[in-house]
Amino acid sequence: MLSRRIVVCLDVQGGRVVKGTGFVNLRDVGDPVVLATRYEAEGADEVVFLDIAASAEERATLLDVARRTAERLFVPLTLGGGIRSADDVGLALRAGADKVSINSAAVRRPAVMTEAAERFGAQCVVASIDAKRDGDTWRVYVKGGRERTELGAVAWAQECVARGAGEILLTSIDRDGARTGYDVELTRAVARAVTVPVVASGGAGSAADVCEALEAGAEAALLAGILHDGVTTVHAIKRAVADAGLPVRAA
Repeated sequence: MLSRRIVVCLDVQGGRVVKGTGFVNLRDVGDPVVLATRYEAEGADEVVFLDIAASAEERATLLDVARRTAERLFVPLTLGGGIRSADDVGLALRAGADKVSINSAAVRRPAVMTEAAERFGAQCVVASIDAKRDGDTWRVYVKGGRERTELGAVAWAQECVARGAGEILLTSIDRDGARTGYDVELTRAVARAVTVPVVASGGAGSAADVCEALEAGAEAALLAGILHDGVTTVHAIKRAVADAGLPVRAA
């Protein structure tokens, strides 16, 4: 059985790490290079940088941050935000990223995932899905959670995999920053529907929440706020995951 992964997410704006709730009310957290190397030392299996502004200027800043981070980081680095084409994926990979996350551009033109997978391999392509509950199902949102689409999250995840995505980064907008636990129903539904790893995101408040998401079928759990604020550590979370009987790489 594959080891479960603990992934730390750093939302980057203006060259700084920020964190909010429900994708809004952002506050400064610190320097991305410093935080990334600190979390790696604590045992993080991967680091994700997301350019939440997604303008061309912000993307250039993020690529520079990625270069500086990749020089010091040994765990895999995923880069996302403002990726619009296979050429953008190539720029991110050349800057030091191991994987590239695509969100709004994939909804607008799904072929971008196929083009990127054909040029660089499906293992590099992460379909980032921001979902919000809509009755008994979940709707996909784009543009940083601001714009609703008619896509259902589960069906869209399946299409992303068919188009070439090698991983799904699944974020619950309802739970983002709330620390009330991941949307386990959403996580389970998508994990059962696809054949690639699912990274659960949005809502972690404790190690128990992480265990619950992993037991629901996620191969990895993404964390941000509770680590930035010192509520817990990567090491403590991994210890709890191991105690729950789930395979995890030692911190």
